[in-house]
Amino acid sequence: MKILKRYFTRQLVAIFVMLLLVLTGLAWMLQIMSMMKFLLSYGVDLTSFLGLTALMIPFIVSIIIPFVAFIAVIFIYNKLITDNEITVMTASGLSPRQLARPAISLAIVLTILHLVLNLWVVPRTQSLFYSTQWNLRYGLAHLKLQESAFTQLTDGLVVYVDKVSGHDLSQLMLSDMRDPDAPVTIFAEKGKLVSTERGLSIVMSNGALQSQGDTLTTGTFDSFDMDLNVADKEGETSFRVRRIPTLTLVKSVFDAPSEKQHKMVLAELSSRFLSPMMNLVLAILCATILLRSSLLRRRTSFAPAIAVASMAVVMSLFMSASNMLDSVTDFVLLAGAVFALIGIMLYILCKK
Repeated sequence: MKILKRYFTRQLVAIFVMLLLVLTGLAWMLQIMSMMKFLLSYGVDLTSFLGLTALMIPFIVSIIIPFVAFIAVIFIYNKLITDNEITVMTASGLSPRQLARPAISLAIVLTILHLVLNLWVVPRTQSLFYSTQWNLRYGLAHLKLQESAFTQLTDGLVVYVDKVSGHDLSQLMLSDMRDPDAPVTIFAEKGKLVSTERGLSIVMSNGALQSQGDTLTTGTFDSFDMDLNVADKEGETSFRVRRIPTLTLVKSVFDAPSEKQHKMVLAELSSRFLSPMMNLVLAILCATILLRSSLLRRRTSFAPAIAVASMAVVMSLFMSASNMLDSVTDFVLLAGAVFALIGIMLYILCKK
């Protein structure tokens, strides 16, 4: 039995790793293509751009692991059934439970790794992704002012700088036409770019200001701090549950500021704690259908199609239920349903 288990496990692991690398690579390429506009619009260097998109890989892996595990199990077990290897093993006295043990063992390992990803790695990398994206868009790393040239920071906001030394500017002019009814023009001898939580600001000294609204206003200043407001503040401060640490997310179940955010928190908790269990569910579901159908010894078997359809139904129901959670009680009921489904399938698999 140990030899057979190693034989099964070696094939399952090989096909799983290959599929995981291929599908993750494809998903990462799609992520790169979808963010190509970001690369071109903000002048981000290629290394920073690839580093930014690489932060999405743990999240991508956390989504596709159960499906990759299912594909690996259905491919290997169906191949062994087609080659009559399962039939020979069954005739030698091995039960469906023993034959399914390698798939279940792999699913248990993947469930543990998936939990680690969901509870710690994904929230951390998602937090880094959004903060890095914001800095590349609106931080000092993004802004590159050219000497003796007009630079358009955003629509209606133009800066002219005579000399640039790092973040220190000299002899600058700033034209702010974002409000057509109150255009502002500022001249200053010196300026300095600073990054704040609001975005970029320019601290100017020894200058003059001219504002034209209902009346023309002019004046001079020794120091003037202007918030450039080039950041998408709504996008930066929006409630993104994926980047919230798990412990903080659990606490926020009881103090979410709105009903919408409460549902978002419950859905995210379901994704983090229960989606790893789908590795077990799908692996056992596939092994049960294939192995039990192989005992019928029919020439034509619809077991693979039935397994795929069952997987689609189970995942659809799980994702729909996760997004419809209204309370902690609903979360507990969903968790109970997942564990009950695992128990029922194990019973069917082990039944003689």
